[in-house]
Amino acid sequence: MALLDDVGLGPVQRLAALLRRHRQPVAEQRDSGQQLVRAEPLVSGPRLRSCLTTGLVRSHGNENQPGEVSTKLILCSPRGLEKRESDIYLIKINDNSFSSDVLKAIENIVEETLANLAKGEPPIITFDKRSSWENIRFDGNVGLQLVSDCNVSKVKCECSKSVHRFALILKTLSMIYKLVQSNTYATKRDLYYNDTQLFGSQSTLDGIINDICCMLKVQRRCLHVLSTSKGCIAGDLCYTEEDGSRVNCACSSTAVLVPSNVDGIKNLNSSAQFVLVVEKDATFQRLLDDDFCTKMSPCIIITGKGVPDLSTRLMVRKLWDTQEIPIFALMDADPHGIEIMCIYKYGSMSMSFDAHSLTVPIINWLGLLPSDIQRLNIPKEVLIPLTEKDMSKLTNLQKRPYIDCQPLWKKEMEIMETSKVKAEIQALASISSNYLTRVYLPNKLKFGGWI
Repeated sequence: MALLDDVGLGPVQRLAALLRRHRQPVAEQRDSGQQLVRAEPLVSGPRLRSCLTTGLVRSHGNENQPGEVSTKLILCSPRGLEKRESDIYLIKINDNSFSSDVLKAIENIVEETLANLAKGEPPIITFDKRSSWENIRFDGNVGLQLVSDCNVSKVKCECSKSVHRFALILKTLSMIYKLVQSNTYATKRDLYYNDTQLFGSQSTLDGIINDICCMLKVQRRCLHVLSTSKGCIAGDLCYTEEDGSRVNCACSSTAVLVPSNVDGIKNLNSSAQFVLVVEKDATFQRLLDDDFCTKMSPCIIITGKGVPDLSTRLMVRKLWDTQEIPIFALMDADPHGIEIMCIYKYGSMSMSFDAHSLTVPIINWLGLLPSDIQRLNIPKEVLIPLTEKDMSKLTNLQKRPYIDCQPLWKKEMEIMETSKVKAEIQALASISSNYLTRVYLPNKLKFGGWI
């Protein structure tokens, strides 16, 4: 009966209304005069129905009485699930307290290393192993998560194959310790240029930072390490950055870079009816050139320019948390595009320890669907044959645990597998130069053509 109240709404509006009914954001659990800045899970697992979560409740105070940080215990459910007696979240601690915890954790690692050396025993650094599906479980409301009793990876000082990585981890911990202790921030690139010969490549350092986050059970932000964002955002959205500057994403024809500190932005204002996550920058720029955000109903478009960086994923997550509007994915009809969409929706193995902060399980696949290739009679000359690598990735995708709960996605993959062709979004230009923004997307959004 509730849906009958929305009979006059379009598909997008009905979806938005449905999402709002079934979601009780954690951000609403606050007392008067307090702001819940963040609530992040520290532990999870099938044996733990309760989840201890660290967040921040700050009392705003006034000019005579500065704001205080208080501790508050609230009962709520993650991601708007039904409340259960065992769902306990702890909203606690201030920035200084949490920094102290990080410093203490690093000190413990160093002390243990020195103690082992003093006893003549080779020190070992361990962290949860995230490279095996055996250690990953799928939760439809959260995404890919580490199991509570997963196997661990060991970096041994005595092993010639891992001694260099052992040294890199200690070096990185040393740099992080100085950042946290001095309450300063640095980008991953800054840390890499601290000793380029030692690290060898940026990707080596990136992997070590992820391992340290997993080992300490914290977000990267807590290590005072940021990354230079590559993502762009545009449309009906205004927000205040951490330094107090106001950003209007609708005022720039070249879009706005996603901030490197997404947690620091506040006062998000928008009249957008939906968010469109775009795989590639070329497609994103085409939407901007065609003034898509104003010609359609008010909306927000965002791109990670391929595989999304952490800041872009956090931004999409923040838009879901604050705006409570539908989020759609516009990807190429190929295995690579499907995998990128799955990263936004369900997360990745490497960041599975932080799934609660990064995944957006309500994302819907808007296009380009493999079935659209046949339905629209896209000319064969603009289609691309699947390579052996494409077929291998497609096969692996079909084995992912989340595909079983997405039968329509699985059907689309089977269509791609049978046809043995893929298509980029730009293939729609073979029908008409502005077919994407004038026909394809408007019709999809008007008639609910997503899965």
